[in-house]
Amino acid sequence: MITTSEHDLRELFGRSIAVSATLAGPEHVLEAANPAFFAAIGRSPDGIGLPLGALLPRGLGDDILPLLDRVGSTGIADTLRDLRVVLGAGAPAREAFFDITVEPRRGGLQVIGVETTQIKHAQRLLAEQRLLVEHIARQAPLTEVLDGMARSIESLAPEPVLVSVLLADPDGAHLRHGAAPSLPGFYNAAIDGIATGDGVGSCGTAAFRREPVIVTDIGTDPFWDDFRDLAQRAELAACWSTPILARDGSLLGTFAMYHRRPRVPQDSDLALARIFARTAALAIERHHIEQAKALAEARAEAAREELARALRAEHELRADAERRAEAAAELAARLRSAAAAQVAAPHPESCQLGGPEGCEAAAEIKIADSWGDSAWGCPAHAEEAILNVRAVFIASEELGGLAAYLGR
Repeated sequence: MITTSEHDLRELFGRSIAVSATLAGPEHVLEAANPAFFAAIGRSPDGIGLPLGALLPRGLGDDILPLLDRVGSTGIADTLRDLRVVLGAGAPAREAFFDITVEPRRGGLQVIGVETTQIKHAQRLLAEQRLLVEHIARQAPLTEVLDGMARSIESLAPEPVLVSVLLADPDGAHLRHGAAPSLPGFYNAAIDGIATGDGVGSCGTAAFRREPVIVTDIGTDPFWDDFRDLAQRAELAACWSTPILARDGSLLGTFAMYHRRPRVPQDSDLALARIFARTAALAIERHHIEQAKALAEARAEAAREELARALRAEHELRADAERRAEAAAELAARLRSAAAAQVAAPHPESCQLGGPEGCEAAAEIKIADSWGDSAWGCPAHAEEAILNVRAVFIASEELGGLAAYLGR
């Protein structure tokens, strides 16, 4: 069973031309040739009976005639590789390459040519694809990969083409600029953020329908009613857009090929678009995976930092609680010591620190401040005053007032 990828490669490189001709005498008179031979040299079959030199274009004759003379004089077959030929004329014309083999025959030569254009293009395509996959594997920035892909397609396409890649927002409702190295900057800026929807240009429609949308003439297609003036300013006449889909079918973006003149795509054009849309999907999915991984790592790092901050805060609170406990224990010890030392000193019977409501507890401890004021109180009110009133300390009968403060 032929896979989609294999089918696309056959569309791109499965067509090949074989040319053949029979020549007679030293003048290489054309005796017979197949239609492909006449197409390759740009002449009609009425050239039978004429010397080949009179039929070949100048550039082509300069390459082939020396080969014919050499084989005719030596009798040894020879091959000319990668001979460049322009097939057709005008807009449909295309560049082609042939390997031409000339063999001696009785009374003349036999010319056989096999087109190698497809091989050369396949080699270039595979090289470009391999380079892009290497960029993806080494996690090159997505913009770099998409820009390189766009330039590769523009160089591989048989006709001038301008490539654009738009990236879908996470909700799939809008398309953002991804890469478009050959489109004007004002055009890229104008379509950055366009909505996905039926009839919204080629790309918006392709994204909405999840299928290719081929607009062969922007000047007349209704999909381009809202963007026709913009396209005219950018000198764009046709736009073929292919949706870029993830493996689960979700929208990743669009891949568009623009042309300067109205144009209907060939099967090979559509195959090229599908091949590179798959490459773009690989790059974008890899980018999304890396983004998700980086986001998860950032969240994990933030959680680790938050846990570390919580642990530090807990440690500080624990240390502070321990310091407070030690201070409280020390203060309690001092209160007990002061009470023991002052028990014999004359003092009022009741606590003087109870405030307006008073306190009936026994006065046991004398406290003072830096201004020389002093009072007697119970241990509870004395401790409360020491903790909450600035410059209050335990006084003694030997050192009272400011002197006690200075000598504490």
